[in-house]
This record gives sequence, C-alpha cells and structure tokens, in this order.
Amino acid sequence: MKQPNLSLPLLVVGSFLSTGGVSLWGTPGDAEFFERKIRPVLADKCFECHSADAKSLKGNLLLDSREGLLKGGDTGPSLVPGEPDKSLLITAIHYGDPETAMPPKKAGGKLPPEVIADFQAWVQAGAVWAPSTGGVQTTSKKFDLAQRKADHWCWRPPVSHAVPKVKDASWSRSLSDTFLLAKLEQKGLQPAPPTGKNTLLRRVAFDLTGLPPSPEALAAFLSDPSSDAFAKAVDTLLASPQFGERWTRHWLDLVRYAESRGHEFDPIIPNAWQYRDYLVRALNADVPYDQFLKEHLAGDLLPPRLHPETGANESILGTGFWFLNEEVHSPVDMRQDEVDRIDNRVDVMTKSFLGLTVACARCHDHKFDAISQKDYYALTGFLISSSQRLVRFETMEQERKTSEALALLRPQIAPQLLSAVATAVRPALAPAAPAVLTAARKAFPARPKNTSPQPAPRLLADYTQTGATPFLQDGSAFGNGPAIPGAVFAGTSATAPIAAIVTHGAAKRDPAWKNIVSKGETD
Repeated sequence: MKQPNLSLPLLVVGSFLSTGGVSLWGTPGDAEFFERKIRPVLADKCFECHSADAKSLKGNLLLDSREGLLKGGDTGPSLVPGEPDKSLLITAIHYGDPETAMPPKKAGGKLPPEVIADFQAWVQAGAVWAPSTGGVQTTSKKFDLAQRKADHWCWRPPVSHAVPKVKDASWSRSLSDTFLLAKLEQKGLQPAPPTGKNTLLRRVAFDLTGLPPSPEALAAFLSDPSSDAFAKAVDTLLASPQFGERWTRHWLDLVRYAESRGHEFDPIIPNAWQYRDYLVRALNADVPYDQFLKEHLAGDLLPPRLHPETGANESILGTGFWFLNEEVHSPVDMRQDEVDRIDNRVDVMTKSFLGLTVACARCHDHKFDAISQKDYYALTGFLISSSQRLVRFETMEQERKTSEALALLRPQIAPQLLSAVATAVRPALAPAAPAVLTAARKAFPARPKNTSPQPAPRLLADYTQTGATPFLQDGSAFGNGPAIPGAVFAGTSATAPIAAIVTHGAAKRDPAWKNIVSKGETD
C-alpha cells in the first residue's frame, strides 16, 4: 500500500494535560472521561477477579457496574461518590493497606500515578458511570455484528414512507410540509402563519451566509412579484463567497482546526490555513460530498481535482485534517503518545463523517453500536501505514506533465547526445587511455577469487518492469516508469553532460559504470 502524501501537518484545540482538569477526554464528571480513562483500566486490571464473568469472584466484589462498587464486597462499600478519601477503591489503588492493595502483582502491580489521579478525580466528581442510568454488566455474550445492525434503525437502509393524511391539505407546499403538519396535528398544534418577505429573506441570509441581506438584495426581492423570487434569492446567496466561509467555520470546529499545536510551547502548524481555504473553495464549488469525503481520507491517491485558475492539486489538501491534533514535546512514552494521536484522528474522522463514536472500540467491542474492536484497529492500521509531510500541491501537477514530456524526449535525444559526447572526448581520452589503464592495473591488482559458496541474490523490488513488485513508487528516484536500457539522463552543466545511463546485465559490472550504478539510476 502506498503511504499517503498527507499534505499538511495540522491540530486539536489546546487542552490541559492535568488529569483533574479539562483534557482531550473531557472532565472527570463526563461520561467520555469514564469511557476513556476509567472503564478500560477496570476491564484490564480488575474484571478477571471482580466481574460477572470472573471464573472465581474474589471478595464478593463486583467492579463491572456502579451498583457493584457502591455495594462493595466483604470489606464494605468500595465507592463513596464525591469522597475519594472514604472510598476503599481509592485506598486500594494507592496501596494504603498492604492487605487490600490492588491491582495485585500478577495484574501488573500498582497503577501509574497519573492513572491513580484519574480515578481520584473521577470519584471526586461523583463517579459518573456510562450510561448514566446504571452500570453495564459484562457478559460472555458474543459480539454479534449482524444482530447489532438489526437492533437499531440507524443501521438499516432508508425506506420510503407513505405520505400521511392531514386535515388541512392546502397548507402544505411540499412533501416535507405534509409530514411536519401530520405531527403538528397529532399533537393538537397549529402551524405558524407565513412570515413576511422581509423576514423570510433575512432568515435565509443569516442561515446561508451568516450575514443580513444587503439593502440592494432586500429591495430587489421585495419588488420581485414572480413565483420563483425566493428561489432566485436563495441561489444568489448560495453563489456568494460568504456561503463557503460561513459553513467552513462549522466544519473547522468538527475537525478541531487551529493554527498551532496547543502545547505549552505552542508551535505554529506550517500552512494550516491552506486547509481552511481549501474548505472554502470546496464548499463554494459545490464539490459532491462523496468526492469531499474521499479527498479527506486519501486525496493524494485520487486523480487530482485541479484549481480552475492556478492548476493546483486541490484533492491532496483535504488530507491535512488528519494532523490538526495537539502534540506534546518529547513524550516520555513514545508508543503511548503515538496511539493517543491515532486514537484522536480516528475519533475525529468517524464523528465528523459517520456521526459515530467509533473510538469507544479502542478497548472493547462497542457497547451499543455495530462496531467491533477489529473495525477500530483496521482504521488505525490505515493511519499507522501513512506518513505526514508537506507537498508542493501548487506545482506538482505541472511538474508531472513536464516530467512526462521529458520522458518522451529522452529516447529521441539519447543517440545524438551519446554520439556528440563520444566525439568530443575521444581526442583527449584516446592517447592517454592505454597508460591510464596500465597504471590502474598495477595499482589495483586483481583480487583472488572467492571460492566459498555465495548466497543467491534475493530480489526485493524490480522497478524495471510494470507490476513486477507489490511496492508503489513514491518519488522520482526511479523515474516515471520502468527503466529502459540505454536511456540517457542529461547532466546540468557542460563539464557533466551525461548524469547517468541506464544499463542492464553484464554492463553494470564494467568499472566504467561504477559512478552511474552508485547513483541508483540502473536496474
């Protein structure tokens, strides 16, 4: 798989790193904080001995539900919400009493200080358990993807519903109105009367552009008696530059846009604004949503959508949203830092494009939706195999066309170039060649042949033939396609008229080609 050329390194809005304050996972009183910081630790360190699925329940203590914590075990209640000092759970993880210290050594021993601080802050904030209506008991029931999809309407394909019957059929101007009116009549409510043209235009202008209508636009709308006056006014607003600017602002909130990393040193993100402006252009150009989605996920792998005026590659700019997250400097645990960044990207992408909390499946199959832990790590694999870099999106397509044109010219100019170089250097080289070769033979005597068996060479990648390797080329080191024997690469100065000549087979072993071979231009 080719690694995407992620066009821009970009961020999450800054957060406090202290466990007791606002963080990437919310506050200790939020359900998300529990799901991210508390439940995974309980599942990993405690459920083996203190859950409904435990083979041998220890101390009659269940830690897989809030009720179990409040009830406690043989030594009494384990949890006193709001009072960590009175909660036996907190005492145990602090290793305050050697007899009740938890987790035991076989489960990894004492928890890290930051995890203990998370638990203390969670209890202090009231020990919120998600869902708030009560604990979720762990069971041995197998995760059934098909059943999950069948259990909830959101996983079913949309279907057409019969148009409901209404009492006042004359009120509706569209099918949507009929459905709305049916619900209003069901509740015994009356629809609001039609608003005036002045208010109507003002409402739609604020909705589409975030600005009031101009006096000229208002006057034109009020003086237009045609039946499609409102439709024309809406089209004008949709065509205005302010439409893309307004709705880009909302999208930027979804993808946690900022122009710095949000850490204590707050470094600036190079070219973050290019992603912002890309969004404005995409919305104003009415780019189809499926294309918009593809550009965000892997715009570097798509046939480029070009800027109509500059010819720049617009598609690749969409990938910049992946790297808008906060980044710390010199993390102590590099692996933890890496997976946290990837988790943030999965979370943002799935919430923005799918409206789902897929990141819940980082630690377990999703508790409610049809998302398995396997699904989650398939997404992380996509990101782990990708890399972040800046690309010359303004010129890359023009350079690609120029390079393709040069590739067509090379076979035509190679014979003339080789002949001209040979003619030019022969008078100087011919008289001196015998003496130089004799001196070289004396200075570098022939090496004794190695008679020991040599391992057979192993071919890793053959870029001389199309489809001969599973790897995709990324860069111009091997040219634009398979290497052609005899291809000449012209130099950049009169003293070096030939940069390289592509050779094959025995020709590569000739000492005359050692410089060419070292430049990686051969097969």
